[in-house]
Amino acid sequence: MLLRRVTLHQLKIFISLARCLNMTRAAEELHMTPAALSIQIKQLSGTIGAPLHEQIGKRLFLTDTGRLVYAAALDVFDRMERLSADLAADQGLERGTLKLSIITTAQYFAPRFLGAFCKQHPGIEATLEVANRDQLIERLKQNLDDLYIMGQAPEHMSVIAQPFMENPLVLVAPADHPLAALGDIEPEQLAGESFIMREPGSGTRLAAERFFEKHGVRLKIRMTLGSNEAVKQAVAGGLGLAVLSQHTLTLDQASGAFAVLDVRGFPLLRQWYVIYPSAKQISPVTRGFLNYITAEGASRNQVA
Repeated sequence: MLLRRVTLHQLKIFISLARCLNMTRAAEELHMTPAALSIQIKQLSGTIGAPLHEQIGKRLFLTDTGRLVYAAALDVFDRMERLSADLAADQGLERGTLKLSIITTAQYFAPRFLGAFCKQHPGIEATLEVANRDQLIERLKQNLDDLYIMGQAPEHMSVIAQPFMENPLVLVAPADHPLAALGDIEPEQLAGESFIMREPGSGTRLAAERFFEKHGVRLKIRMTLGSNEAVKQAVAGGLGLAVLSQHTLTLDQASGAFAVLDVRGFPLLRQWYVIYPSAKQISPVTRGFLNYITAEGASRNQVA
């Protein structure tokens, strides 16, 4: 077995195939044709000396050998990235990469943090992925990024979860809703009101459900939507009330379309966390951004 014939290009292609488990999707991800991708996988399989995948019906599965090669390929590229960052740090250069994945609600502030950090360090190449909670946890499991931002650390995973900024949840209604003119509203007064909710598993939804369950209020869920923008439009259209992170309303304060209700117990005080696997080797660039966002978040907490 002449492993020295294996190329980084082949390993990169195989990582995409192992992640997508679909030739066409992997080829699209790599901007290749399925035929060209298939040739590279066959060459890699020939060098390894064993099949790396198998087709059963319409589904593609990794063989035991394929799973071993996939794990090794991830290790190789992780080590190469750390080597690049270590060499840049050793030479005193402001160079390196930063891969950040964030929950959809964090898109209202995280890009500004990332942009300001990159402006201070123009030699850094950064990428940003925005995903829902399930997608983010899957990326975390596969160790695809350097850091992850979400409102609640995943359970049953060995991670470092560092709180860096408050995440107050508020209850919003259409501006002309009768409750908008009231103060100190009891949670029980919301019984019978229609609610617009995020998808099951959303941290915001879980927090709202716990609060109302604690107060004996059974939520009347009129609609479930997959994005904060869709939820806000539904509320503005008079379809119901919603619990949202205050950060999602940053650009809507002056629109006059919403009212933040004065409900006893609100805002629900939560935290934003920056998360990474506990066994992950943090690069100098990643550590620098981690320190930056922690300091910026603490500053915003003080202002609030």
